[in-house]
Order: sequence, then C-alpha cells, then structure tokens
Amino acid sequence: MNERRTADGTKNYITPSGLQRLRDELRFLLTRERPAVTQVVAWAAGNGDRSENADYQYGKRRLRQIDRRIHFLRKRIDAAHIVDPELPRRGPMATQIFFGATVRYATATGGERIVRIVGVDEIDVDRHYISWISPLARALMKAREGETVVVHAPAGRESLDILEVRYERIPMEPFREPPGAEAAPKPH
Repeated sequence: MNERRTADGTKNYITPSGLQRLRDELRFLLTRERPAVTQVVAWAAGNGDRSENADYQYGKRRLRQIDRRIHFLRKRIDAAHIVDPELPRRGPMATQIFFGATVRYATATGGERIVRIVGVDEIDVDRHYISWISPLARALMKAREGETVVVHAPAGRESLDILEVRYERIPMEPFREPPGAEAAPKPH
C-alpha cells in the first residue's frame, strides 16, 4: 500500500475542515483568480512594448506566483491523510493524545492553556492550533490525562501536567478571498 506523504516524507495529517479550506483556495485560484490575471496580462500585452509595460510584467509575475501556489496546493491535497477528531474513540484511546486532540494542560507556574493539535496547513497561533510536528505537540503525543510531560523548546525545558484530553470538532476559518485579489469585486 502506497501511503500518501509530502515531499519531505512526512504524512500530511489534516482535519476535514482544513482539507476543505485548501480545496476552496485551489478552486478560487483555478476558476477565478488565474483567469482574471490572465485577462489582465492579455490586455496589457496588447498595449505595446512589453519590456516597459508594468501591468504586463506584474501580471506575468503574479501568474507565476499563482501557478506555484496551485502546484503546492495540489501536492498538499494529494498527500492529505484526513483524520476526523469528531470520530468516537473508545477506551484508553479516548484519553490519549493524538492528532486532532484538544488538550488542556497546566504549566509549572500554575497557568492553564488549551491547545488543539492540527496539521501544518491548519496552524493558527491566535487560536492555539499547533502543528502535530511542533515541539509542544511532540511532547504531548501519546500522553494521557493525569500524566506529566517535558517540553524541550528553544527557551528551555518545561514540565506540563495534562489535565484533560478531548476529541471534538476543531472549528476552522474558511478560505476567504485575499484583499486585493484580481478576481475581487472592484469598488465603484
């Protein structure tokens, strides 16, 4: 069986909503942004000397950026290994930390934090969504409620007490058109 892996050989674990966000971005680039930029490039090419035509040069550069992003997204989607955190887990697996877990832990100073372990394409620092390959997630992996783990981070070692492990839906921000996209509606 040929497992889906990324170019560096790691699995591309992702939640269903994270995969949907990648698919939505790919669809936007293929059906709206790339055709809109191609239209601008065609218009600019008709304006004469291309060597001094900023619209043409910018458009061609933007097309290369879009094509690189499309290539990247296709590879990430093709390598995706979907893990649904909402699927029921029974017995010890329900309280052991794996990809998709929501973990509440206490630090040595008494502070509490909650993190969600997600794929590398789903990281959101503001929402405390951490990559499954981050030092913190690696320290937490396979631990259970009530255990203490040690994180080896650039700032040093820190002990964390696992207070709670849950598996639930991980809300993901949907893909939104970037401001300034060529395909975005223009103000009147």
